[in-house]
Amino acid sequence: MPLDLSAVGRHGAPTPVTWDSTRAILYALGVGAGSDDPELELEFTTENSIDLEQAVLPTFPIALTVGGEEPWSDVEVTKILHADQSLVLHATLPPSGEALMETGVDAIYDKGSGALVELSNRMTDPSGRLLAEMVAGAFLRGEGGFGGDRGPASTWQLPERKPDAVVEQATMPWQALLYRLSGLRSPLHTDPEYAALGGFNRPILQGACTFGFAGRALLQTVYGGDVDRFGSMSARFVAPVIPGDVLRTSIWQEGGETLFVTHTAKGTLVLDRGTSAERLAG
Repeated sequence: MPLDLSAVGRHGAPTPVTWDSTRAILYALGVGAGSDDPELELEFTTENSIDLEQAVLPTFPIALTVGGEEPWSDVEVTKILHADQSLVLHATLPPSGEALMETGVDAIYDKGSGALVELSNRMTDPSGRLLAEMVAGAFLRGEGGFGGDRGPASTWQLPERKPDAVVEQATMPWQALLYRLSGLRSPLHTDPEYAALGGFNRPILQGACTFGFAGRALLQTVYGGDVDRFGSMSARFVAPVIPGDVLRTSIWQEGGETLFVTHTAKGTLVLDRGTSAERLAG
């Protein structure tokens, strides 16, 4: 049995993480900031623009996550897919800083065709103040059927009306090559032969990169570009994005919450069950 079910609830010792203005800028460029117009989003892509202080994209903490204990063994890397991602922000990160990251295994669900492992990262500053909480779902193809809990059923529903906004963003053919410099170096996203081993015709864009594109769409459309208002975001990855695809994120405002989905220009659904909410004061 390659899965260690006893790992659920286990947390590792906090790991120090640091970042600087260059790393924050590199992440912003990796998720497309400035691609539409180099004179826009300068607060995220430069550190020396006149009368403009550098800012950090709200989704940047995902690039700072550290790998904790992996409750599996002897599983081919090509069989592990990023299934879902959530982020809750409790503070706005400065362009440079240091923090502690505590990792944990939150759950292991039996999805039949595979296993879904929910891995968490909890980020605090050196004084212990909570900065961000993140959970990433890793889907292990072919590792289901062990008789475990399937997990909670989703109550997310696509609104039966036209979206309040649609944001179109172009990814570049080299997008995965740039995003990998933020830390995700799997050859699944760069090496055609390795991608073929995973069942893909060509290298695919990192799910976290697609998530960052959608985060930019939400920041500008829902929160008016104000990073202090961006409180949370979550989504499920449905299909891979190929670098060079155009993304269209449809956004609805529903009872104080934001819902969204992302398709490619060809109509392929790539993100669904998307939610976002404004950060509460204090």
